Amino acid sequence: MGNTTGSRKKKAIRGAWKLGMVLAGNTLYALGVTLFLLPSGLITGGTTGLGLVAEHFFHVPLSTFVAVFNILMFLVGLLVLGKVFALTTAISSFYYPAILAVFQSLFGEVRLTEDPLLATVLAGLMIGAGIGVVIRAGASTGGMDIPPLVLQKKLCIPVSVSLYVFDCLILLLQALFSNVEQVLYGLVMVLLYTLTLNKTLLLGTGQMQLKVVSKKYGEISQAIQRQVDRGTTLFQSMGGFEQEQGCTVLTVVDRRELPKLTELVTEIDPDAFMVVNQVNEVRGRGFTSPKRYEKRDS
Repeated sequence: MGNTTGSRKKKAIRGAWKLGMVLAGNTLYALGVTLFLLPSGLITGGTTGLGLVAEHFFHVPLSTFVAVFNILMFLVGLLVLGKVFALTTAISSFYYPAILAVFQSLFGEVRLTEDPLLATVLAGLMIGAGIGVVIRAGASTGGMDIPPLVLQKKLCIPVSVSLYVFDCLILLLQALFSNVEQVLYGLVMVLLYTLTLNKTLLLGTGQMQLKVVSKKYGEISQAIQRQVDRGTTLFQSMGGFEQEQGCTVLTVVDRRELPKLTELVTEIDPDAFMVVNQVNEVRGRGFTSPKRYEKRDS
């Protein structure tokens, strides 16, 4: 009973944390659009870019277009991609246009900078970080994210290809009513928010993988477990020159633990061969789940 209650609490906390991340990400996204993208007349891709086209040619308010389009795409996603996908996009599909409308009413006349380059950089950073936070929460921003997924399911077209094509078409439509400078700044912003998005997805997940080849592999493995408090895995290996059988020690540690670990290995075996790699994500006990200590039979 106690374990069940604890498990439910953990799920509730995890769910609340993810909900908070989705709301925070969409809020940051909407702020970037309202404070920097719109006042500077920058062009952009995705649903916001499509909304700018509709606003220019049909005089439809941006927030209204985004709300209607997101709802339509949400229904398409629900019918084609299923309920599970719909649940991950529902919050963004309804919250983003709502918070965008609020920010436009509050900050519609605010222009924080007259420098288009500064506005481009700040818009790219905020939009990229906002979308990245939403995706890290396991959700989607909805809108123009959905058509590529539908095409992948129905026609087997890669998501990256169709997403790129859609963004290019949306940028070209905006180029019809934008000057050359706006187009160029817009392209820089799209590139910047893409880079920021990727960095946000990898933020805080960088771990270091260490492989150690040594005749003292047993001693090194035990020392890592006891002094660094990290698990190890032993792989059978053979030296290429001497053809001598042995084991390679594999472990993954935080960046700050790496100097201590390499020093420890060197103390045990100055001739140990070490290979260090950065890994972007590690899942399992000691990283995404609590450590567990078991007594060994003596």
